[in-house]
Amino acid sequence: MIAERTLVVWVPDWPVHALLRDDGADGLSPDAPLALIANHLVVACSPAARREGVRTGIREREAQTRCPELAVYPHDPETDDRRFAPVAAALEQLVPGVEVVRAGLCAMRARGPSRYYDGEAPAGEAVLRLAAELGLPDARVGIADGRFAAEQAARAASTDLGVSAPLEGLRIVDPGGSPAFLSPLPVSRAVDAGLAETLQGLGIRTLGALAALPEDAVRQRFGPQGLTAHRRATAFGSGPGAEVRPRQPVRELSVELSFDTPIDAADQLAFACSALAERFIGGLTEDRLVCTALRIELTDDVGARHEREWAHPRHFTAADTVGRIRWQAASATRETERGGAGVMNVRITPVHTDHAASHEPGLWSTEPDERVHHHLSRAQSRLGHTGVGTVALAGGRLLADRQRFVPWSTTRVERATARASASGPWPGALTGPAPSQVFPEPIPAVLLGASGSPVGIDADDLLTEDPAQLLVAATRFDAPVAAWSPPWAVRERWWEGAPARFRLQVQLADGDAWLLIFRTGAWAAEGRYD
Repeated sequence: MIAERTLVVWVPDWPVHALLRDDGADGLSPDAPLALIANHLVVACSPAARREGVRTGIREREAQTRCPELAVYPHDPETDDRRFAPVAAALEQLVPGVEVVRAGLCAMRARGPSRYYDGEAPAGEAVLRLAAELGLPDARVGIADGRFAAEQAARAASTDLGVSAPLEGLRIVDPGGSPAFLSPLPVSRAVDAGLAETLQGLGIRTLGALAALPEDAVRQRFGPQGLTAHRRATAFGSGPGAEVRPRQPVRELSVELSFDTPIDAADQLAFACSALAERFIGGLTEDRLVCTALRIELTDDVGARHEREWAHPRHFTAADTVGRIRWQAASATRETERGGAGVMNVRITPVHTDHAASHEPGLWSTEPDERVHHHLSRAQSRLGHTGVGTVALAGGRLLADRQRFVPWSTTRVERATARASASGPWPGALTGPAPSQVFPEPIPAVLLGASGSPVGIDADDLLTEDPAQLLVAATRFDAPVAAWSPPWAVRERWWEGAPARFRLQVQLADGDAWLLIFRTGAWAAEGRYD
């Protein structure tokens, strides 16, 4: 059974397009040699970089050797998906029933568009016109039997066997001709690198050679993955990659508001956006959703955009959304590089949503928690985003570095970030019980030996003599030093010549204990144990 006719839209080098369309891409030229890097490998590159010999899959250093002028950027799959969403939505407006295979690649059944436009070639031409209007003149369309064959047709050259090219960027394989078209292609097109290496070692180097094998034999020898590759090679009308599975149309949950005159004052902007926030939350409520993180985009009259994502410890209400707009507008007006007379456009987009049922109150009353959250949120709306918060433990070597202030409105996200940094290796960090009192700035201290001379650190990272007396902030304690730990080094940025610091725990005879740090030839008290 031959697969159904499928139309595939492919945008070559989509990660590069997504980078150029992103907000931080001001000043980047599409004609410049660009490359996106992940795990030190080239994931995508611009046509200018390809002309210099850069290819996907090579190492970053080799790419820079081939093209010294190459500009490299980290690859962000989230940016690819986010920037491709408007393109997929525009395609759905033209041809219903679009399946987004991945960012930069869409598939749809060809029967409906070909009947509407009176032929497959006019249907493909209409899709290419839309792509050009979206700023993607290099988009390509392939039409063949099955999704896999249509994708290979979109990637094919006009001289490939069995492919007709009615116009630039459009490749059509005649009905029933997909197996012959796929036959000379390398087997690596249909399988991963591991299975491709195995098949090539057995002498199966093309899809035609794979298609010539009996299906049962392929299933028994290579399992489900080999069976999928065999059906792709034969353009069989079932199995993964053959049928189009259109996505459910996604309702547009973003809201936008434009003003006739710029608004510069944060309070005025918040008041003007009250109805917008109500509409945003109302749209989510209709879909039985709540928003736990949102993105606010403020665009001024000169086109400069101020964008920021906000998270919420529970979920956003209309008042919370208005508050975030006020805070963001207040911070934007303090940026001297922003320019413009005021905000002309406001856009609110949900970043993370959740089912409303998951946020319903429990069986037992949670009124005290609701009261606390209400009052803290009210205080924060008056004092600003950083006016109310809690403290979280973060990563760091010194105790003061481990304390992080977390604004109340972003508690969950910020705490998760702090926990992630705290889990990393921190050589020299305190591993035992932490002092109950940590000083924001270490207090000068003096550690004396039995002879009355200061105790320091020798070349072997050991104490020059046994400590006997401790002075903190010029206060001498009556109780002598009864016990102490071996000093341990804290070495940071040694490649820049930064001197090592040493930490020491001492206990006095009366039970008082201190955590000391030795730096630049002097002791200081970092914390105190009660």
